[in-house]
Amino acid sequence: MTKTELRVLLRDFRKGKISEQSLLNTLSALRFESTGFATIDHHRHLRQGFPEVIFCEGKTPAQVADIAVKISRGGRPLLATRAGKSHYAAVKRKIRKAVYNSTARTITANEPKKPRDRDRMILVISAGTSDIPVAAEAAVTARICGNRVETLYDVGVAGLHRLIAKSDLLFESKVIVVVAGMEGALPSVVGGLVDVPVIAVPTSIGYGASFGGVTALLAMLNSCASGITVVNIDNGFGAGFAASLMNKKV
Repeated sequence: MTKTELRVLLRDFRKGKISEQSLLNTLSALRFESTGFATIDHHRHLRQGFPEVIFCEGKTPAQVADIAVKISRGGRPLLATRAGKSHYAAVKRKIRKAVYNSTARTITANEPKKPRDRDRMILVISAGTSDIPVAAEAAVTARICGNRVETLYDVGVAGLHRLIAKSDLLFESKVIVVVAGMEGALPSVVGGLVDVPVIAVPTSIGYGASFGGVTALLAMLNSCASGITVVNIDNGFGAGFAASLMNKKV
Protein backbone atom coordinates (compact mmCIF):
# COMPACT_ATOMS: atom_id res chain seq x y z
CA MET A 1 0.00 0.00 0.00
CA THR A 2 1.37 3.42 -0.98
CA LYS A 3 1.35 6.52 1.26
CA THR A 4 -1.36 8.00 -0.95
CA GLU A 5 -3.53 4.92 -0.50
CA LEU A 6 -2.93 5.01 3.25
CA ARG A 7 -3.97 8.69 3.40
CA VAL A 8 -7.16 7.87 1.49
CA LEU A 9 -7.87 5.02 3.90
CA LEU A 10 -7.42 7.25 6.96
CA ARG A 11 -9.50 10.03 5.37
CA ASP A 12 -12.33 7.61 4.68
CA PHE A 13 -12.19 6.47 8.31
CA ARG A 14 -12.36 10.06 9.60
CA LYS A 15 -15.34 10.74 7.38
CA GLY A 16 -17.11 7.63 8.61
CA LYS A 17 -17.03 5.86 5.25
CA ILE A 18 -15.35 2.79 6.77
CA SER A 19 -15.62 1.32 10.26
CA GLU A 20 -12.87 1.14 12.86
CA GLN A 21 -12.84 -2.65 12.50
CA SER A 22 -12.41 -2.37 8.74
CA LEU A 23 -9.50 0.01 9.26
CA LEU A 24 -7.88 -2.33 11.76
CA ASN A 25 -8.34 -5.32 9.44
CA THR A 26 -6.63 -3.43 6.60
CA LEU A 27 -3.74 -2.18 8.73
CA SER A 28 -3.23 -5.62 10.23
CA ALA A 29 -2.38 -7.03 6.83
CA LEU A 30 0.12 -4.38 5.80
CA ARG A 31 3.58 -4.82 7.22
CA PHE A 32 5.97 -7.49 5.99
CA GLU A 33 9.70 -7.66 5.43
CA SER A 34 11.44 -9.21 2.43
CA THR A 35 14.90 -10.70 2.79
CA GLY A 36 15.28 -11.95 -0.77
CA PHE A 37 14.71 -15.58 0.22
CA ALA A 38 11.80 -15.04 2.64
CA THR A 39 8.92 -12.63 3.14
CA ILE A 40 8.37 -12.28 6.87
CA ASP A 41 4.84 -11.52 8.04
CA HIS A 42 5.39 -9.20 11.00
CA HIS A 43 1.68 -8.66 11.59
CA ARG A 44 0.96 -12.34 12.14
CA HIS A 45 1.22 -11.67 15.88
CA LEU A 46 -1.46 -8.98 15.66
CA ARG A 47 -3.84 -11.11 13.58
CA GLN A 48 -3.39 -14.49 15.22
CA GLY A 49 -1.86 -13.76 18.60
CA PHE A 50 1.52 -15.36 17.83
CA PRO A 51 4.35 -14.48 15.44
CA GLU A 52 5.13 -16.40 12.28
CA VAL A 53 6.68 -19.81 13.01
CA ILE A 54 9.80 -20.96 11.14
CA PHE A 55 9.65 -24.37 9.46
CA CYS A 56 13.34 -25.25 9.23
CA GLU A 57 13.34 -28.21 6.85
CA GLY A 58 14.61 -27.11 3.46
CA LYS A 59 16.16 -23.92 4.86
CA THR A 60 19.87 -23.39 5.44
CA PRO A 61 21.09 -22.60 8.98
CA ALA A 62 21.98 -19.06 7.85
CA GLN A 63 18.48 -18.51 6.46
CA VAL A 64 16.83 -19.75 9.66
CA ALA A 65 19.07 -17.54 11.81
CA ASP A 66 18.35 -14.46 9.72
CA ILE A 67 14.59 -15.04 9.87
CA ALA A 68 14.75 -15.79 13.60
CA VAL A 69 16.49 -12.50 14.38
CA LYS A 70 13.85 -10.52 12.51
CA ILE A 71 10.89 -12.38 14.02
CA SER A 72 12.16 -12.17 17.62
CA ARG A 73 13.00 -8.48 17.38
CA GLY A 74 11.54 -6.54 20.28
CA GLY A 75 11.30 -9.59 22.51
CA ARG A 76 8.59 -11.40 20.57
CA PRO A 77 8.41 -15.15 21.19
CA LEU A 78 10.27 -17.29 18.68
CA LEU A 79 9.40 -20.81 17.58
CA ALA A 80 11.22 -22.77 14.90
CA THR A 81 10.15 -26.35 14.16
CA ARG A 82 11.87 -29.35 12.54
CA ALA A 83 15.21 -27.78 13.39
CA GLY A 84 18.51 -29.59 13.29
CA LYS A 85 21.55 -28.93 15.46
CA SER A 86 23.14 -26.87 12.69
CA HIS A 87 20.06 -24.63 12.57
CA TYR A 88 20.25 -24.15 16.32
CA ALA A 89 23.96 -23.37 16.27
CA ALA A 90 23.39 -20.62 13.71
CA VAL A 91 20.48 -19.15 15.68
CA LYS A 92 22.35 -19.37 18.99
CA ARG A 93 25.18 -17.25 17.62
CA LYS A 94 22.71 -14.42 17.03
CA ILE A 95 20.15 -15.02 19.79
CA ARG A 96 21.96 -15.92 23.00
CA LYS A 97 18.78 -16.93 24.83
CA ALA A 98 17.68 -19.41 22.17
CA VAL A 99 16.88 -22.90 23.50
CA TYR A 100 17.01 -26.17 21.56
CA ASN A 101 14.78 -29.14 22.35
CA SER A 102 16.45 -32.09 20.63
CA THR A 103 13.44 -34.38 21.15
CA ALA A 104 10.89 -31.96 19.72
CA ARG A 105 13.44 -30.56 17.22
CA THR A 106 12.40 -27.02 18.12
CA ILE A 107 14.20 -23.75 18.74
CA THR A 108 12.54 -21.28 21.08
CA ALA A 109 13.32 -17.89 22.58
CA ASN A 110 11.49 -15.28 24.65
CA GLU A 111 9.13 -17.84 26.12
CA PRO A 112 6.56 -16.32 28.51
CA LYS A 113 7.76 -16.49 32.12
CA LYS A 114 4.45 -17.90 33.29
CA PRO A 115 1.25 -19.25 31.68
CA ARG A 116 -1.49 -16.74 30.98
CA ASP A 117 -3.90 -18.84 33.08
CA ARG A 118 -2.68 -21.72 35.25
CA ASP A 119 -6.22 -23.01 35.68
CA ARG A 120 -6.48 -23.75 31.97
CA MET A 121 -4.22 -26.67 31.26
CA ILE A 122 -3.43 -28.42 27.98
CA LEU A 123 -2.57 -32.10 28.36
CA VAL A 124 -0.38 -33.78 25.74
CA ILE A 125 -0.53 -37.59 25.69
CA SER A 126 1.56 -40.03 23.70
CA ALA A 127 0.50 -43.62 23.12
CA GLY A 128 4.07 -44.92 22.97
CA THR A 129 7.61 -43.81 23.68
CA SER A 130 8.29 -43.71 19.94
CA ASP A 131 5.54 -41.10 19.58
CA ILE A 132 7.20 -38.71 22.04
CA PRO A 133 9.05 -36.53 19.46
CA VAL A 134 5.73 -35.51 17.86
CA ALA A 135 4.10 -35.10 21.28
CA ALA A 136 7.03 -32.96 22.45
CA GLU A 137 6.62 -30.70 19.41
CA ALA A 138 2.99 -30.18 20.39
CA ALA A 139 3.90 -29.51 24.02
CA VAL A 140 6.63 -26.99 23.17
CA THR A 141 4.29 -25.19 20.78
CA ALA A 142 1.46 -24.92 23.30
CA ARG A 143 3.85 -23.81 26.04
CA ILE A 144 5.50 -20.99 24.11
CA CYS A 145 2.03 -19.77 23.13
CA GLY A 146 1.52 -19.04 26.81
CA ASN A 147 -0.29 -22.11 28.09
CA ARG A 148 0.22 -24.35 31.08
CA VAL A 149 1.12 -27.72 29.60
CA GLU A 150 1.34 -31.16 31.21
CA THR A 151 2.51 -34.34 29.48
CA LEU A 152 1.63 -37.99 29.86
CA TYR A 153 3.77 -40.37 27.82
CA ASP A 154 3.60 -44.08 26.92
CA VAL A 155 0.04 -44.81 28.05
CA GLY A 156 -1.32 -46.55 24.94
CA VAL A 157 -4.16 -49.03 24.59
CA ALA A 158 -1.89 -52.05 25.12
CA GLY A 159 -1.95 -51.15 28.82
CA LEU A 160 -4.86 -48.85 29.59
CA HIS A 161 -4.30 -49.10 33.34
CA ARG A 162 -1.41 -46.67 32.80
CA LEU A 163 -3.83 -44.05 31.46
CA ILE A 164 -6.52 -44.64 34.07
CA ALA A 165 -3.95 -44.23 36.83
CA LYS A 166 -3.51 -40.61 35.67
CA SER A 167 -7.20 -39.84 35.24
CA ASP A 168 -6.86 -36.75 37.44
CA LEU A 169 -4.84 -35.08 34.65
CA LEU A 170 -7.48 -36.04 32.10
CA PHE A 171 -10.29 -34.42 34.05
CA GLU A 172 -8.28 -31.33 34.98
CA SER A 173 -7.38 -30.45 31.39
CA LYS A 174 -9.26 -28.02 29.16
CA VAL A 175 -7.86 -29.35 25.87
CA ILE A 176 -6.15 -32.69 25.22
CA VAL A 177 -3.72 -33.58 22.44
CA VAL A 178 -3.41 -37.34 21.86
CA VAL A 179 -0.49 -38.58 19.75
CA ALA A 180 -0.53 -42.16 18.50
CA GLY A 181 0.89 -44.36 15.76
CA MET A 182 0.30 -48.06 15.03
CA GLU A 183 -3.51 -48.49 14.89
CA GLY A 184 -4.20 -45.01 16.30
CA ALA A 185 -6.80 -46.13 18.83
CA LEU A 186 -5.90 -44.01 21.87
CA PRO A 187 -7.73 -40.78 20.86
CA SER A 188 -11.03 -42.69 20.72
CA VAL A 189 -10.47 -44.01 24.22
CA VAL A 190 -9.61 -40.57 25.60
CA GLY A 191 -12.44 -38.93 23.67
CA GLY A 192 -14.91 -41.29 25.28
CA LEU A 193 -13.80 -40.30 28.78
CA VAL A 194 -13.70 -36.49 28.75
CA ASP A 195 -15.93 -33.51 27.97
CA VAL A 196 -13.23 -31.27 26.45
CA PRO A 197 -11.84 -30.98 22.91
CA VAL A 198 -9.48 -33.78 21.90
CA ILE A 199 -6.98 -33.21 19.09
CA ALA A 200 -5.73 -36.46 17.58
CA VAL A 201 -2.29 -36.61 15.98
CA PRO A 202 -1.43 -39.69 13.91
CA THR A 203 2.26 -40.52 13.71
CA SER A 204 4.25 -42.42 11.12
CA ILE A 205 5.31 -44.94 13.78
CA GLY A 206 4.36 -48.54 13.02
CA TYR A 207 5.04 -51.62 10.96
CA GLY A 208 4.43 -52.02 7.22
CA ALA A 209 0.64 -52.06 7.31
CA SER A 210 0.63 -48.71 9.13
CA PHE A 211 1.57 -47.17 5.75
CA GLY A 212 3.63 -44.40 7.30
CA GLY A 213 0.80 -43.22 9.53
CA VAL A 214 -2.09 -43.50 7.07
CA THR A 215 -3.66 -46.34 9.07
CA ALA A 216 -3.62 -44.25 12.26
CA LEU A 217 -4.92 -41.22 10.35
CA LEU A 218 -7.89 -43.12 8.94
CA ALA A 219 -8.65 -44.71 12.30
CA MET A 220 -8.76 -41.28 13.95
CA LEU A 221 -10.91 -39.81 11.19
CA ASN A 222 -13.33 -42.70 11.69
CA SER A 223 -13.42 -42.43 15.49
CA CYS A 224 -16.75 -43.17 17.13
CA ALA A 225 -15.95 -40.79 20.01
CA SER A 226 -17.50 -37.35 19.74
CA GLY A 227 -15.48 -34.13 19.82
CA ILE A 228 -12.30 -35.40 18.20
CA THR A 229 -10.42 -33.21 15.71
CA VAL A 230 -7.63 -34.74 13.61
CA VAL A 231 -4.52 -33.05 12.25
CA ASN A 232 -2.03 -34.32 9.69
CA ILE A 233 0.47 -37.12 10.21
CA ASP A 234 3.32 -36.14 12.59
CA ASN A 235 1.94 -32.58 12.85
CA GLY A 236 2.65 -31.91 16.50
CA PHE A 237 3.02 -28.20 15.84
CA GLY A 238 -0.43 -27.94 14.25
CA ALA A 239 -2.00 -29.76 17.19
CA GLY A 240 -0.22 -27.63 19.78
CA PHE A 241 -1.19 -24.39 18.07
CA ALA A 242 -4.82 -25.44 17.64
CA ALA A 243 -4.94 -26.51 21.29
CA SER A 244 -3.66 -23.08 22.32
CA LEU A 245 -6.37 -21.31 20.32
CA MET A 246 -9.04 -23.56 21.83
CA ASN A 247 -7.68 -23.03 25.33
CA LYS A 248 -7.69 -19.27 24.85
CA LYS A 249 -11.31 -19.28 23.68
CA VAL A 250 -12.64 -21.56 26.41
